[in-house]
Amino acid sequence: MRANFTLIATVLLTLITTFAFGQNIVTGTVVDSNGEPLPDADITIQGTGETVSTDLDGNYSIEAPNGEQVLLIEFLGLESKEQKVNVNGDTALGPITLTDGGAIDEVVFVGQGVLDVAKDRETPVAVSTIKAETIQEKLGNQEFPEILKTTPSVYATKQGGGYGDARINIRGFDQINTAVMINGQPVNDMENGRVFWSNWSGLQDIATGVQVQRGLGASRLAVPSVGGTINVVTKSTEKEEGGFVSLGIGNDWYNKTSAGYNTGINDDGWAASFLLSRWQGNGYADGTKGEGYTYFASVGYKPNDTHAFNLVFTGAGQWHDQRDLDLSIRDFQNFGGEDFRRFNGDWGHLNGNEYTYRRNFYNKPIGSLNWDWNISDRLSLSSVVYGSWGRGGGTGPRGRNFGIYPFRNDLTGAIADGNLPYRRADGTINFDAVVANNQAGTPYTGQISNYSGQIIGSNGYSEDGVNTNVSVRRASINSHDWYGAISNLKYEGEKISLGIGADLRSYKGYHYRVLNDLLGLDGYYSTGNSNDNGRIVATTVKAKPFSNITEAEKINYYNIGKVNWAGLNGVAEYKHEAISAVVQAGMSNQRYQRIDYFAYPSGQAESEKEDIFGGYVKGGVNYNINSHHNVFGNAGFISRQPLFDAVFPNFSNTINDVDNEEVTSFELGYGYRSNIFNANVNLYRTQWDNRFISRSVNSQGVEGSANFSGIGQLHQGVEVDFNVKPIHKLKVNGMFSYGDWKYTDNVTATTFDDNQQQTGTATLYIDDVHVGDAAQLTTSLGLDYEVLNGLSFDATWHYADKLYSDFTFRLDERDWANDTWATVENHGRDNLELPDYHLFDVGMTYKKEVLNDKILIFRVNVNNLFDETYISEGNSSIMNGDANATGQTYQGVDTANQVWFGFGRTWNASLKFQF
Repeated sequence: MRANFTLIATVLLTLITTFAFGQNIVTGTVVDSNGEPLPDADITIQGTGETVSTDLDGNYSIEAPNGEQVLLIEFLGLESKEQKVNVNGDTALGPITLTDGGAIDEVVFVGQGVLDVAKDRETPVAVSTIKAETIQEKLGNQEFPEILKTTPSVYATKQGGGYGDARINIRGFDQINTAVMINGQPVNDMENGRVFWSNWSGLQDIATGVQVQRGLGASRLAVPSVGGTINVVTKSTEKEEGGFVSLGIGNDWYNKTSAGYNTGINDDGWAASFLLSRWQGNGYADGTKGEGYTYFASVGYKPNDTHAFNLVFTGAGQWHDQRDLDLSIRDFQNFGGEDFRRFNGDWGHLNGNEYTYRRNFYNKPIGSLNWDWNISDRLSLSSVVYGSWGRGGGTGPRGRNFGIYPFRNDLTGAIADGNLPYRRADGTINFDAVVANNQAGTPYTGQISNYSGQIIGSNGYSEDGVNTNVSVRRASINSHDWYGAISNLKYEGEKISLGIGADLRSYKGYHYRVLNDLLGLDGYYSTGNSNDNGRIVATTVKAKPFSNITEAEKINYYNIGKVNWAGLNGVAEYKHEAISAVVQAGMSNQRYQRIDYFAYPSGQAESEKEDIFGGYVKGGVNYNINSHHNVFGNAGFISRQPLFDAVFPNFSNTINDVDNEEVTSFELGYGYRSNIFNANVNLYRTQWDNRFISRSVNSQGVEGSANFSGIGQLHQGVEVDFNVKPIHKLKVNGMFSYGDWKYTDNVTATTFDDNQQQTGTATLYIDDVHVGDAAQLTTSLGLDYEVLNGLSFDATWHYADKLYSDFTFRLDERDWANDTWATVENHGRDNLELPDYHLFDVGMTYKKEVLNDKILIFRVNVNNLFDETYISEGNSSIMNGDANATGQTYQGVDTANQVWFGFGRTWNASLKFQF
């Protein structure tokens, strides 16, 4: 017995001694990018489960076994870091720095001086940041704006559902009134302010971060937006050598292949990065297939600590079929089948193959050269010159065959009335019948002998055997050449920093139509050019992104819009201890000119040049009460120049005397930071006055247009967002936003017919009417849990309410029952409120180290997990008792209303190998 006890005691003593000598103490300090200690940061020895937290001075002490170990350092809101350490006895690591996971300027090789990135607890604006990892993992086959839908006061939808046809609103303002920046360079179209996300489908591959600055934002450019700024930072030239290959698949035969490689910086300061990707798919909505390519190349050169250069060339050529025809709820129900959300009224079949009237095709390469010059320790200059050459457009029907599309009616009513003989019973277009009708026309007998006896169609010429009851597919071209330069000079003092900047742009937009498909005709008689007697066009162009469309014969219209921009801005910043303050001001001049080669006689095509000045002043203060609490406020005034179409309304060269839009904004904010819980609260009030809108209308049965000016809107609300780490490996994030967005005035417009003759006046009674097009109440809650080392699951709940239809500027509506027209001027009636909805998205990520420090990443996403059927936006406000109401409802909404349904359940999966 005593021998057994001695043996057991000896074994235990040996084990204890071995364990004691095998365990060592690793010590160090965790600090932020400013060198400040981070209390309550988590330090974990991977593979052991051993975890400790730092003290108030950021110090830690943790036991670790002998050998090479990996420390995972985490602090809520900052980028986690893995630190390798070879443990052989007690080890002192020294300070480890964690950078802001939202500090997207940290990943930029060159060009930080033009980014205008907001900094946490310093820049007095409301801001949210999405990291590259989130974009690459969660976006999948969704649209790029949808990655922002968990941001307060952001509403993103797919509209008709074609690839790249999404849109986004911030605080109730659409993307025309939201500034989108790529690497600090403006993206919004200089004529109409629009952003076509299909032109930027490659952002998922090259974005290293997205920062949404709501409200006035931090941009120094003299282009302050009304709603906010979306600042996308893309890859430049990466510092480390490496690369990746990825494969992705998704619903409706979506597939994507991507590959990238970075050389890393060599001893001479040179580096290069390259990326190529290709995607294709059939689309969730019927008849919306597409295909696209992304190309990216970047070369960086840093000869010394004084200068750094970076040359980037990137683009995303694509084509995709679209769903453009506004459909009523009963159209979806009657023609959509079991999953009616997929129905599309623009497509059908031709010779047994899928065919559509609507296709978007575009290629928009952009090149930029950045130069950073550190003139001294306190003085620096950051500049970029860039150019963009967009080529492409969209197709659609041209002709006078009214048996294809309904006129002031929905598909259901028009088909029931027998007015659409070229539609099949399922609502799709019978393109074989369209071709047969075109080919059954009378032969041409005119004086253009080359076409004698052939079948010629036209939209406006009916002599000499030319047929007008025809339909062709035209392409409306919206190409441009855009050049610009931005330069910012900054002086950094101990407490005060000063900056001055210049923003120069030259834009030339080309607008015309060409033929894409004659649909069985031998030629098309064009009468759009007032400088000739008409001509027959038989040449067509392909609706593909890399087609040569520049020299094609033009039909219908041909005009050019020129916008030149010159802006100056200045900024003064103060930072000392707990207080940071900033004052910014800028002014700009826009020069507008319109050239119309078809509507005006030769020699009179050019309009006069119009110069309009604008500017802004804004400022704010942030006060850090202590390491946990901070408060801020900002205010500003913007005098914003009108859009091109407001200066030249109604497709005319006549200059319209229109006032600048005026925006006044106030905002207050509060922030809380700790290792466990982070939160932000914002209150805002934005008054937008002198807004101008031009709309097509039907006044007493006469087609024409109305120019509404002096429109006022008041947008105010509250925003809350937070993230919390209640236990190790579990992260929770959420947001809540409530807005009260309304029109503030009734407005009156003069109406004109298509010949620009005045037909009367129209009043919109919209005072106190809710602004439509975006949900005024949104909420989301997300969970992310790492089950095992490298394996994590995430889920997000999203809720939208107070969603109103976009305001209807149509003055006349059809009374379907009595086949008459009734004037509807919306006397103070509110917009139609659409049903609220809940969405759930889930995902899984698995990361595995393979082949000596290489990483394999598998990701799967399921969006709208429970296949919720919901209305994402409405385009009409038909209510019970209206002349054109059906009396039938869907979730309380009359089925005559034109809406877009959101997508049902979708999924995507990807496999990525990083080396």
